[in-house]
Amino acid sequence: MTTLDLGGALTALERGRADGYHLGAQLSVRHGEEAADVAIGDVRTGTLLPWLSCTKAVTALTVLQLWERSAIEIDEPVARYVEEFGANGKERVTVRHVLTHTAGVRSELVSGDLWRMSWADALAAVCAAPLAPSWSPGERAAYDASAAFHVLGELVQRVDGRAFDAYVAEEVFEPLDMPDSWMALTAHRFAAYADEGRIGVMYDTTAKASPQPRPGFDDGRALRRVLPSGSGVGPMRDLVRFAACLLGGGALDGHRVLSRQTVDTMAARHRAGMVDETFGMVIDWGLGLLVNSFHYRDRATSYGFGRHASRRAAGHGGRQSSLVFFDPPHGLAVALCCNGMPGEPGNHRRTQPVLTALYEDLGLVGG
Repeated sequence: MTTLDLGGALTALERGRADGYHLGAQLSVRHGEEAADVAIGDVRTGTLLPWLSCTKAVTALTVLQLWERSAIEIDEPVARYVEEFGANGKERVTVRHVLTHTAGVRSELVSGDLWRMSWADALAAVCAAPLAPSWSPGERAAYDASAAFHVLGELVQRVDGRAFDAYVAEEVFEPLDMPDSWMALTAHRFAAYADEGRIGVMYDTTAKASPQPRPGFDDGRALRRVLPSGSGVGPMRDLVRFAACLLGGGALDGHRVLSRQTVDTMAARHRAGMVDETFGMVIDWGLGLLVNSFHYRDRATSYGFGRHASRRAAGHGGRQSSLVFFDPPHGLAVALCCNGMPGEPGNHRRTQPVLTALYEDLGLVGG
């Protein structure tokens, strides 16, 4: 496998660092038989960084594995598999509704902070929460940060029988050779990586002149709980293998985790032309993946893939910091994480020049 020249993308990342958006970054790319794993600033290529909501793409894949095995039906109510979820107006919410963020399950209506709760307490809080007011599942769209996907993790546990993090390790991370990827870092595991100097700190960079470590990420407290919506952690050289697997139709290096037909279904537009009420713009969604929606406004949406991505590019973003996606017409898989959270507008201004330059570096302009 030869090495790619990512000069333009690296220049854009360094510009973002100089502008105070981040202190370091990782970028991993796979294009045909070529690859690149690069890092800048205070981050190395083997540094573990939080994926945050990029984790949702992994969770979606686990749900679709069960669907492919006929263990679940995505158009059945979630309450068929997690009975207590069907309370307070949520009885008609289907698995597809959750995957497409059309369910009306909103984290702000949940009592308490899921990041601070045990798995059981978080599940109980989500199940007790009401549906968003005046919401008819499937008829409106609004991205939800954490609540709904927690129930998908519980669905996987109940249908399969393994703990969710064990399922992900055995059915996704191990077959795809992602050895430093985890759904949570125990205190012992965190300490071991810290001793090797491989834990990346996530910073709040909204005040560019004085970046501050995000509480819990510097000492590992925020990485200890399994959250299907956002607790994944690992280097981008691992996460890009997940994207490369989807690019390869569900298989990578001879190991298959999903059929090509299911991958195509996952990345198809199951929600099209709908305004996402969280982001305030039209964004199309597949089953757990954002599908490139550049064409609606002739510019990238929040957590979009730059100016040159094809309309079939699909993936997911992580809060103000990360992106993972694949672009089948261009034969491209990408994972990017910057260790600074500059706010949503700042993150958009930071990431889009990097991704646009990446396509130009590779000569992938148009299509």
